[in-house]
Amino acid sequence: MRSDMIKRGDARAAHRSLLRATGVGETDWDKPFIAICNSHVDIIPGHVHLQAVGNYVKECVRAAGGVPFLFNTIGVDDGIAMGHGGMKYSLPSRELIADSVETMIQAHCFDAMICIPNCDKIVPGMFMGAMRVNVPTIFVSGGPMEAGRTSSGKVVDLIDAFVAGAKKQNGHLSAEELEEIEQAACPTCGSCSGMFTANSMNCLAEAIGMALPGNGTILATSADRKELYERASRRVVAMARDFARLGPGHGLLPREIATASAFDNAMILDMAMGGSTNTVLHILAIAHEAGVPFTLARIDELSRKTPNICKVSPSSSYHIEDVARAGGIHTILGEVERGCPGLLDLSCSTVSGKTLGENIREYDIRGAGAAAEARLLTRVRPGGERSNQAWTVPSVAAEARSQAAGLAVLEAEGETGENGNGGFDGSNGDGGDGDGFNPLDVIRTVDNAYSKTGGLSMLSGNLAPNGAVVKTAGVSPKMLRHSGPAVIFESEVDAYNGIVFGKVKSGDVVVVRNEGPRGGPGMQEMLAPTTAIKGVGLDDQCALITDGRFSGGTAGASIGHVSPEAAVGGPIGLLQDGDIIDIDILNGVLAVRLSDDELARRRAAWVAPQPRITTGYLARYAKMATSADTGAILKWD
Repeated sequence: MRSDMIKRGDARAAHRSLLRATGVGETDWDKPFIAICNSHVDIIPGHVHLQAVGNYVKECVRAAGGVPFLFNTIGVDDGIAMGHGGMKYSLPSRELIADSVETMIQAHCFDAMICIPNCDKIVPGMFMGAMRVNVPTIFVSGGPMEAGRTSSGKVVDLIDAFVAGAKKQNGHLSAEELEEIEQAACPTCGSCSGMFTANSMNCLAEAIGMALPGNGTILATSADRKELYERASRRVVAMARDFARLGPGHGLLPREIATASAFDNAMILDMAMGGSTNTVLHILAIAHEAGVPFTLARIDELSRKTPNICKVSPSSSYHIEDVARAGGIHTILGEVERGCPGLLDLSCSTVSGKTLGENIREYDIRGAGAAAEARLLTRVRPGGERSNQAWTVPSVAAEARSQAAGLAVLEAEGETGENGNGGFDGSNGDGGDGDGFNPLDVIRTVDNAYSKTGGLSMLSGNLAPNGAVVKTAGVSPKMLRHSGPAVIFESEVDAYNGIVFGKVKSGDVVVVRNEGPRGGPGMQEMLAPTTAIKGVGLDDQCALITDGRFSGGTAGASIGHVSPEAAVGGPIGLLQDGDIIDIDILNGVLAVRLSDDELARRRAAWVAPQPRITTGYLARYAKMATSADTGAILKWD
């Protein structure tokens, strides 16, 4: 085992002495040492419950025959950090997390690792670290938040709170209405309830093969997540033992699982479910750490082949709890496979010990071979009560399992006229509760797709020579093509104020620049300006482009990751107010109506802006950060 380096031989007597002081017992020396990389942070709702989760996983690893060692990473709450200078630290925190994972695993020679992330930069940061250290690893998230509900029964989430704040500022909402929405929007612990970045990445972890089925969709408040933690713990101990016995080359390591085909599968899922644009940024960075060539051009190629069959908030009124009820991530993958056979690589290995295809057959509830467990998990429901604790809602699936088992016995004895499933298969049209819920609308068939191409699109042109990204699933059809004059802002805060207080008019193209990885520094999310556009009623009349990025909660004609960024002389930095910008999302074009000669003249006169921050971590980050088309990775050579 790797851990033999710190626990075997006379030269390691002092090491063993130190390990005994941590609680390692005399029967533990032959067991694998398992790192539990947790991200418990009290100020992040997606992480506030993870202390209990980490301790439970520790118990599960011990019960499975491993020796658990728990450590924590930092985390930034994007929503709380948004709209002020704190957001500059969000994307850079991804690198700190990756460095922390690498440091802990390599310094202490762990045999395997369980990662417990949940939100935003924490998921990709842990992924990047896992690819670097390349020891058997399983991701098991803290789970998604329940959607909120107002007194009238309206379903709301974090984005509604952002929009409501903008509406209140410009007089379109009362103080009482704002208060009701903000009190209801985030009712429980867990990653925010829509298909924002955190949930997008936790769902993609299933498709890439690094997480068990259910990772992205079982609610944080549901006790059904406990079984997921138990399974992950048993599996990671088994992987550690298998790796010690078999060595590399047996599909047990992150770099053996996260192949080029696995990254393809992940992005196909992202396109099918209309995930966050940030997933593009993070997948590029993770692939870089895995040593896998992966580009915007490849993502664009996959987008053109992948139908968008699922829309979740902010692109619809559905939330992650609805996706879980409709069958979860492997049901989305199942629909893709049925409608576009051969698009997914079903032979890819996963941490379950089975291929992706085998996992789909087992967890796609619309398939003939779906396991009872998969069907039972569609019964998980939100508790509807405010809570910052995990597992406050009893395990519906466990209860159903016991009832189903009893009915199966009676059926075997010929004492019931039932089919033995007790109605717990979640396959009927209304989800089993008679409330009109339609799973075939939440997760559509390919024949009934929202669009024949994916929920994300790559754009390029003389304004974005190296590419840009837009969440097509959230764009109004009338804004798929748009031309208008540029209204330029040099920061997110200036853009928000300009929009709310009337500087932006119908037909304009809002340009927010010098907010890229280097220029920001840190590539702030533009959720405040995009929700402000919605708040003033211009979301189907204006577009926004930026060398920064967007929250997964952003909808509308919002084009981010414009590369190269302004701070390194990209064309977005050469724009002037009034320049006419042409956007054609259907044909992948982002251009400005300027001749090559005029752009060259402006480039010759361009002077690089002075760094906004000259001390501390962000100053170091800005010197090494690359533009978004490479995943905003750091380069120092």
